[in-house]
Amino acid sequence: MFFSFVKYQGTGNDFVIVDNRDKHFPIEDHRLIAQLCHRNYGIGADGFIAIETDATSDFFMRYFNADGHEGSLCGNGSRCAVHYAHALGLTQKEVVFRAADGLHQAAFVGEEVALLLHAVTDWNTHDEAIFIDTGSPHHLVFVDDVASIDVASLGAQIAHGAQYLADGTNVNFVEVTAADVLHVRTFERGVEAETLSCGTGVTAAAIGAHISKRVMAKNISIQTKGGVLTVSFSDTSTGYEAVVLQGPASPVFKGQWETSTK
Repeated sequence: MFFSFVKYQGTGNDFVIVDNRDKHFPIEDHRLIAQLCHRNYGIGADGFIAIETDATSDFFMRYFNADGHEGSLCGNGSRCAVHYAHALGLTQKEVVFRAADGLHQAAFVGEEVALLLHAVTDWNTHDEAIFIDTGSPHHLVFVDDVASIDVASLGAQIAHGAQYLADGTNVNFVEVTAADVLHVRTFERGVEAETLSCGTGVTAAAIGAHISKRVMAKNISIQTKGGVLTVSFSDTSTGYEAVVLQGPASPVFKGQWETSTK
């Protein structure tokens, strides 16, 4: 069996994407998805995305973690999916699509894709760390020197520690480098490693920095290993609204995969 795919990246967060509107891809084959994402035995990616039809929006984005299991919202993956769906002729400059957490709006801003996330009205603090769900769960640790952190080791300990035994969590290490600038490194569950960037993670970091009054800006630039993203929001009496993640998204290459039916 052959199927076509495209490899995308958004600030180094990379994804294998298939156009699955005709349901030709074996979407329940989690072992195949994990193999596609494997960097030695497959194409190599932080996650897998299937573009499918949706009755009430431009398309449905089904997202899978690199381990092959269906995941929660992926911010950078969503932006890449919007870019690809537009290339397929499914969208205009302003987009409405469905993801795991419901409907989202997105738009092209020059060469970048801006994604509107859901409002954030709840968060928890524990030993100065902050937990925020921005479509995916994120544990935030504010540090003085993020470059010195052993993200792989410490991130894994927190992600699967006693506090998060059920499903695990993503872990973000955040350094405030200016009044409106953060430097963020992320350990992603499902990938089980540090990724070059995480869209919902930097969004959580920006909101968490504002909650803790480490920054007062509402338009924040975030440096990741893979590039720069921006997060903007409005704070209200009930939380944070108009939460927008913006940054680049671009195709890397296209290809075909041959898989055995055995």
